[in-house]
Amino acid sequence: MNFTDQEISEIREHGLTTKQVASQIELFVNGVPNVKLVSAATTSNGIFQLSDQETLTYRDAYEQKKADIDILKFTPASGAASRMFKSVFKFLEDYNAEKETVNAYLERTGSKAMRAFFDNYEKFPFYNRIVDHLNDAELADENSKKYAFVKKMMGAKGEDYGNLPKGLIPFHYYGSYSVTAFEEHLYEAAAYAAKSGHAKLHFTVSPEHKEAFEAQLKEVETSVSTKTNTNFKVDYSFQKPETDTIAVTLDNKMYRKEDGSLLFRPGGHGALIENLNDVDADVIFIKNIDNVLVNSRIEKLAKSKRTLAGVLLAKQEQVFKYAELLANDSITDAELETLVAFLETEFSTRISDAYSNFSNAEKKKYLAEILDRPLRVCGMVKNEGEPGGGPFWVEDENGKIALQIIESAQVNTKDAKQEEIFKNSTHFNPVDIVAGVRNYKGEKYNLLDYVNPDLAFIAYKTDGGTEIKALELPGLWNGAMARWNTLFVEVPLETFNPVKTVNDLLKPSHQS
Repeated sequence: MNFTDQEISEIREHGLTTKQVASQIELFVNGVPNVKLVSAATTSNGIFQLSDQETLTYRDAYEQKKADIDILKFTPASGAASRMFKSVFKFLEDYNAEKETVNAYLERTGSKAMRAFFDNYEKFPFYNRIVDHLNDAELADENSKKYAFVKKMMGAKGEDYGNLPKGLIPFHYYGSYSVTAFEEHLYEAAAYAAKSGHAKLHFTVSPEHKEAFEAQLKEVETSVSTKTNTNFKVDYSFQKPETDTIAVTLDNKMYRKEDGSLLFRPGGHGALIENLNDVDADVIFIKNIDNVLVNSRIEKLAKSKRTLAGVLLAKQEQVFKYAELLANDSITDAELETLVAFLETEFSTRISDAYSNFSNAEKKKYLAEILDRPLRVCGMVKNEGEPGGGPFWVEDENGKIALQIIESAQVNTKDAKQEEIFKNSTHFNPVDIVAGVRNYKGEKYNLLDYVNPDLAFIAYKTDGGTEIKALELPGLWNGAMARWNTLFVEVPLETFNPVKTVNDLLKPSHQS
């Protein structure tokens, strides 16, 4: 593809190369290939369902090794809360305070979300915080109070929640004070990611919100440290501009803004593989900012997290032993057979049908390549209707079958067989991942080498009212980790409590 000198200049100024942009445009033109599902992963086929004894064994393994390993809690937290308040924005846009009451609006629109909001708004963790700042006129009657409450909650002169990052929204209320999602992650870190009274956390945030996160930490750190007897080391990173992607018109031409310049858009959470690649630890806990529990439930969550970390360390120990034997060419034929059995029964690995015909040297090379990858242990909860990526056995372009976390957008739902496999999924991944990113020598992997760039997403957006096509990079726990070794472990549903809409805060799991 040929670019003008001006286009080349703009692309380079954004930190991208013409080769990258040409590749992105090619994906728009040819379409993103769908994944090839082989079967759903279930508790009898790819998802480990641990017994009580196994759970204790793995948890103890983590506790015993914790003192000698480097631990980090990694939390994507750059997401804005705007989508969380979608129904509230709609209410403010459509409601006419001079001509109707709130109840009349609810009758007119039939908005179930806003009816649930107003029927229960006294239960929101920020209720007292907002009501305490309403004046007498706003509190004159229930209708005035409800409308004033929403305006104060969303207005720039009020709490301005729609423009805050989700991590800084109060999620829980404990009788006399409210706690943000960010603060809850500090409590979580103390419960399962701390050692010797110290916990390290890394948050990916938007540049414009970093100061607000730092201010929140300064405000609560002493209190949380005192309650948990833990000191916190917190750092932050931003999504890199060079992970942005080019926007195109509906006929796949590079889209230009009103001023004539090219439009680059953030590449989605898949871009955060760059941020994850920049941190280093023996055990990295990965969890979204909006998935937190009230403090009375944290211990159950902590036990689950410690179990997943124990699985990671136990499996990794075996991987490292075999990887070193292979690297030193000191593995016996009997150990090769034991390794194959381990991979098939304990490591969720499908061995190629051609393996039996390999020479001894080919077998060793093949097995070494399987072992020499980053490892992730992913918690899986039973699917009860929540949105999220599901666990599947997937065949890649080279015919290799492996476990992957797959979103519906990656599946060709027009193919009846693929659609049936997708619907047969019994579990989904709540972004509950424990990662090991070093090899047996202790050297850190370059995680960018294990991304499948073809597993991107094409989304339809608008810019100033003009429809455009945008490209989202392979999701952080989808295509960005496609070439990792992957283990799925069932975890209790109670450990998953995301807040996707403001009304999710009304669920019992978020009420103290």
